[in-house]
Amino acid sequence: MATAAPPAATSGSGSAAAGEKLMKEERVWIARNFKGLQDKIQLVAIDLQDKPAWFLEKVYPPGKVPVLEHNGNVIAESLDLLSYLDANFEGPKLLPQDDPAKQAFADELIGSSDPVIVALFRAGRAAAGAGGDDIGELVAPALDKVEEALGRFSDGPFFLGQSMSAVDMVYAPFVERFKDFFAAAKQYDMTQGRPKLKEWIEELNKIDAYAATWGDRRLQIAAMMSKFGLEIPVA
Repeated sequence: MATAAPPAATSGSGSAAAGEKLMKEERVWIARNFKGLQDKIQLVAIDLQDKPAWFLEKVYPPGKVPVLEHNGNVIAESLDLLSYLDANFEGPKLLPQDDPAKQAFADELIGSSDPVIVALFRAGRAAAGAGGDDIGELVAPALDKVEEALGRFSDGPFFLGQSMSAVDMVYAPFVERFKDFFAAAKQYDMTQGRPKLKEWIEELNKIDAYAATWGDRRLQIAAMMSKFGLEIPVA
């Protein structure tokens, strides 16, 4: 990952601006790795508290990340970026091309990902609050839907079966990060009673394209603690 300096302009290549390991950025990072585009797309770390002038002036004035600059095009928003990577770069496809049932289910799951993410953040705020809200009750409906979705196809542990897809990339950065956070902050195990969710996370972490985006998990948990205003030490 490059430092916050202007990326070299190379015809036919791309440079992705990434902030401080935000979850939506991780979606695109996983996709880049999965498609084997490490030599085609350069990751550039952006300090979100002090965005460099070259980024705001020459790349993406709104200043949001993730964003991809490629062949004169600037593409933002993680879901749009997943589609763009699949359509414009070589490598394994992120979505099935010849299975209408899986294509339709992928569209459904990606389109309904926001309520799951909202539920996780709501439970995160509850975990940090002094109220008596049960985080298990807050996240149960969303996680149960994930568990059910993971059982839709029997040919593998992922949402669309035997191979990781864009659907897994959309959900995984949020689900696993909150899994670790809830375990550390409240000793709550999101996978208890959800065997498919447990297997899904285990299988994801066997894939280098996914595991490489994590870094030191202790630091990731500490960052989540800080995000929600907790100062619980991480061993």
